[in-house]
Formats: sequence, structure tokens, C-alpha cells
Amino acid sequence: MSAPIGVKVDLSEDEIKYIRRSLGREPNELEWGIFDTMFSEHICYKSSRPVIKLLPTKGPRVIVGPGYDAGVVDIGDGYAATLKIESHNHPSAIDPYNGAGTGIGGVLRDVLSMGTRPIALMDPLRFGSLSSGRSRWLLKYVVKGIADYGNSVGVPTVSGEVEFDPSFETNCLVGVGCVGIAKRESIMAGGARYPGDIVVLAGGSTGRDGVHGVTFASRVLSGESDADRPAVQVGDPLLKNVIIEATLAALETGHVRGLKDLGGGGLTCGVIEMAADGETGMEIDLSKVRLRESGMSPYEIMLSESQERMLFVVEPSGVENVLKVFEKYELPYSVIGDVTQTGNVIIRYEDKVVADLPARLAAKSPVIKREAKKPGYISQVRKVIRPETPSNLSDTLLKLLSSPNIASKEWIYRQYDFEVGVRTVLKPNQGDAAVLRLIGTNKGLAAKADGNSRRTYLDPYHGGASALAEACRNVAAVGAEPIAMVDHCNFGNPERPDIFWQFQESVKGMADACRALDIPCIGGKVSFYNEDSATGKSVKPSPVVAVLGLIEDTHHLATIPFKEHGESIYIVGRTRCELGGSEYYNYIHNIVEGEPPKFNGSEEKRSIALAYKSIRQGLTETVHDCSDGGLAVAIAEMCIQGDLGAEINIKEIPKDKMSVDELIFSESNSRFIITVSRKNLDEFLSLASKTGAKVAEIGRVADTGELVFSDNEDRVLSCGVEPLRKTWSDSIPTSLGGV
Repeated sequence: MSAPIGVKVDLSEDEIKYIRRSLGREPNELEWGIFDTMFSEHICYKSSRPVIKLLPTKGPRVIVGPGYDAGVVDIGDGYAATLKIESHNHPSAIDPYNGAGTGIGGVLRDVLSMGTRPIALMDPLRFGSLSSGRSRWLLKYVVKGIADYGNSVGVPTVSGEVEFDPSFETNCLVGVGCVGIAKRESIMAGGARYPGDIVVLAGGSTGRDGVHGVTFASRVLSGESDADRPAVQVGDPLLKNVIIEATLAALETGHVRGLKDLGGGGLTCGVIEMAADGETGMEIDLSKVRLRESGMSPYEIMLSESQERMLFVVEPSGVENVLKVFEKYELPYSVIGDVTQTGNVIIRYEDKVVADLPARLAAKSPVIKREAKKPGYISQVRKVIRPETPSNLSDTLLKLLSSPNIASKEWIYRQYDFEVGVRTVLKPNQGDAAVLRLIGTNKGLAAKADGNSRRTYLDPYHGGASALAEACRNVAAVGAEPIAMVDHCNFGNPERPDIFWQFQESVKGMADACRALDIPCIGGKVSFYNEDSATGKSVKPSPVVAVLGLIEDTHHLATIPFKEHGESIYIVGRTRCELGGSEYYNYIHNIVEGEPPKFNGSEEKRSIALAYKSIRQGLTETVHDCSDGGLAVAIAEMCIQGDLGAEINIKEIPKDKMSVDELIFSESNSRFIITVSRKNLDEFLSLASKTGAKVAEIGRVADTGELVFSDNEDRVLSCGVEPLRKTWSDSIPTSLGGV
């Protein structure tokens, strides 16, 4: 058997044989293109499917789990919320402005496809060192792409996180997350279930941009990748705003019975997946598709990933009403086909059948059983010679606050319109997670994404588990109960056994953490081939987890800043000597070695429960997760934002045996910093006892304008709040040349 003559595909020899055998004939050029798209890693998850099944997907709130455009959970009072995360890594690496912007456009359509209104965006990002001109260019234009698109479409970007590491020099990682909301009865699943229904394509016209986008995303970047620039789509956020309103209005007619966005794979993926999900067929006439470029072939029309397009399946009796909605909003549309009961997708062009394929055959590729092998570096990097304690820990803290991974991200989020609309309760950096109000109730939603590639590099299992734990802690720190998660897995070439082992272990860690914390996975995204072909270097394994939390009453929230002089400062959890992957080891000592923090499910669950319950009961208004940079950085950030000092006695911190620098810079899991007034102290301690969380009073908020760590009477660290603020605030703008 040989590859198809005259047709360029990224299919393996086994896949080519499987297609010919299953179809019983030789596919034509367009049919090969359809299989090439549908069998791409980006669409079919042929390598990752067996592994991601480890994630628990059931729960009392789950309405729609993985396998659809977005996950959906019940939030009570007749409402449902959607959560989705997507990647646009490869496009952003070669065209950061359009790559990032269209990533936002795609995740908005995913949430819209479930019948829900998009209400907020998140952007977990990864770049190389800011000393690199390429990384600075990527950062500037990725942020600009997100800002220009999100601001124009009118959906606020309320949360995000950024990590800088040399492994992302060639392959930046651009994640985009979205939260949506709707009445529960409005939730829409994407299948075409009723033969005779009419297929309508609405939105932007179809051009040649994005052809082969998903196969481009399923390859390692190389020196020739700039030639794939046409595979990067170009978005139109103003049209997207019209699409959102017109789609929601069309759904209100009650005549739309299927809905799907045309993102990765374009019309090919849309019609194949809708027919396969509904166990039906479709007949599509490409002559009726609105084109913006002349001379486009059926191959180009089917594989184009032009943006701002939605596919509607409408019951025949309601077509006129739905089209009137589109006309009211001046949204272009075309009636391009109908649903059949044949099980096949038949594509016509100028009265000729140009493709005829079984929907289920094209929709589900064979699984590839990848070899997983623990890489040899793991045993080496776990061993570390402990560096000497710095002679001046005050200077060390100041330097640590200047690390781009810790420093203020205001330069980024100030470019976003995070207050558009009326839902944003907590602005970026006010709390550990974004908070959105649910109009008409006192309830709110909290959302946050987290991950740490260095920890995952050292220990993929605990790195994956810790990503979920930190995201849960962050939503709990504003007063929300974590209720669902989506995962965003970014790895190198899965054909390499060492890379696939990293992926497999990370998913196992996330799955075990989900079970321990009772958090269902309702969706996610796997992005492989984040690797530089010239050097053979992959990105550090980078699982990112986004968590949705439910707030019962937005009148009871907590934020990061210290608020009252004299309040007691409590630490929740135990500090351990596990500095592998820490920012202290990385930025101060240039070490990426050692034992990273371990995940402890029962301890994590107790700490999280105490955090959000103490906020709900009005016992505290100040809570901060203790993570990057450890205890010293967490308290410094609370001082900076509250313009107050703090006095900390390190003797009172529950800890393992360790040196002072290890104690204040360790990034152990399961920890919060909470302030409590004297009037609430007894009730807080009673709640801690009921939840089983370990707490200790370690100091007090002070009006001295100084952060002091002491060992009983002797100071081990002291910094003025103003120098701390200046270092933390100025680092990233200075690195970017003051822009």
C-alpha cells in the first residue's frame, strides 16, 4: 500500500490502509483531505483518547461532559454555566497577533455553540525568557491580539496567568478559556438528530485562510513553518458580536435543533461531527456557500477554517423564522443542505457529487497506542545539592519579586477591557480568582487557570495534580466552592515515548486529584507537537487546569490586600522542604532540580473547605493562596496591595525541619494566608477544627510600612513596603523597554 498519489496528507501508512479497507475503494482528493483533517491529532485525539479517559467526568452538577464544544454544569436557580479551554499555540508562534485573536474567537464560539452567552475570558500563556527579542515580540503581539479581539467583541478578559521559561522560546503556548451562562433549558448539544432538518451556514464568508489549520497544529514546528502562515486564520471581532446576539436570538425561536461552530477543520469537521453525533447523514451543496475569493475548489471550501462561521440545523417549519432573525441582525447566511437518514455525508458541487463518506467512519479515527517510557533525566534532576542560604534574605525577596513569573502582570491586564458588561465583581489581581455576578441573584462564579511547567518537568504526576489543586485554592480564596474543571495539556511530540510518559503521568495526577477533591472534568484540550524540529527540544510539560467555582453570596468575598492594622495573620497548612521547581531555586540559584511539592488530597480538601467556608461565614475578607515564591512572596503581595506592613514569627509556622530560606520560599501545596479580627477568632478556630484544617497564628498586620520576618526576637528579613511595590510593579515594563 502506498500514500495517495498527488495528494499531500499527514496520515500514517496504517491509517491510509485502514481508510481504504473500511471504505472499500480509493478515496478521491477531497475525501483524502477530509480524512486528513478528521484524523489529525488536533481533531480526533488519536494518541490521547485512552489516557484522558482516566479523568472522572460525572458529578451531581454535570449536565454536559467532555466530547462537546464546551462542558456544562448546573449552578442552581434554573441556570447552567459553561466552561471551555482551547489552545492556539502553533498559529500564535508564527503570527502572534492573529493566532491569539482567533483563539479567542474560537473559544467564544465553542461556548456559544452550547446555547450559552459568553460572559468572561481567561488567558493562560507561556513564553520564553524576556531577555529574548523573539519572546518579547511574541508576548507583545499575543497580548495585543487578545486585547483587540476581546475588547472589540465586548466580552471581558478577567483572568489569566503567565509563565516564562526558555523551553517556550520557539513554541509559545497560548491558552484561551471562556465562561458562559444560560437558562438550563436553553442548553444546546451539537448533533443533527432529525432527518429532514435544514442546514444553514451563517456568519462570515469562506476564504482560503486556515486551510490545513488542524494538520498544521498536529505537526512539529520547523524552519519552514512560516510557509504555513496561510493556515493561520484572520478574525473579525465586530462580526463576532453580531453572531453572538443573532445566535442567541435564533435559539429563542425554539426552532434550532443543532448548533456548531466552524473552528478547527472548518465545514469538514462541522458537518461530519454533527452527522456522526446525531447518527444521521447530511447532504451539502458547496455551490451555495458564500465565498470571498474566486476560483475556490471544493477541497478549499471544505477545509477552510475561515473565522466567524456557525452551522445551524433547523426544523423545516421554523426555517423562515430563523432566517428572519439573521436578516434582522444583518447576519449573512446560506441554506446549504439538509439532514438525511443515510448515515453518509454527501458533498455536492455544481450538481456533481464530489465526496460521499460514512459520517462515523470519518469522525472516529483508530486509536494509536503510544509507547510510554520514563525519561532518564527524572532520577537525575530529583537529586540536588542544597544551595547556601543567601546572606541577605531581604535582598533575595526583592530580587524574587522582580522575577517575571512573580512580578505584577498589570502591563498585560491593563490592555484588556476587564469591566465591559456588568458582571465583573473582582478585577484582575484583586483576588486570587476572577469573580462574576449572576444577574438577578446574589450568586457569583469564580474562575481561574493554573499550572507550573517546572514542577511538572520534575514530577509529571504531582505537577498535574498540583495544577488542579492550585486552581481550586485560588477560587476558594475568593469564597467559591470549586465545582468543575477543564484541562489544557501542552506537550511535545507524542511519538516520543518519554514525552508520552510525561503526558500520561500528568493526566493520572490530575485524575487522582479530581477524585480526591470531588471535582469532575467537563472538557479540555490536548496540544501535542510543541517542539522545535531544528533542536529537537520540546516545551516543558505544561498541563494547565481551569476551575469554575460557585459563590453563594457575592456580598461575602475575600481579596488579597491586608485591610486592618492589628488583624491576626494565620497560615493554613504545613510547609515542607520541597523546593524543586520553585521560583526561588530557579530565579535565585538557577536550579531546576529537586523534589517538587507533593499533592495530598485529604490535606488539600480540608484547607480549601476552611478557606471558602470562612469567607462565606463572614469570618475573613483577606485570603491569599501561598504558591509561587512561597510564604514570603505571598505576604509581600498582601502588603503591597494593602499598603500595610506585617510582622511574622517564623517559629510559629507548622513546618518540617528546614533552613530559613527553604521555609519562607517553599511552595508546598494546601496553604493559605488568612487574616482574622479578634471578634471572629473563636468562630474561625472552631471552623478550622470542624474542617480538620491545620492553622497557626504566625503574626499580625502592622501599620509600620515594613514587612518583617523574625525568629522570635531576631530579624531574618525586613523590607519596606514601598521598595517591595516598586520592584514588583516595574519589572515587566522595564524588561519590555518601558512600553
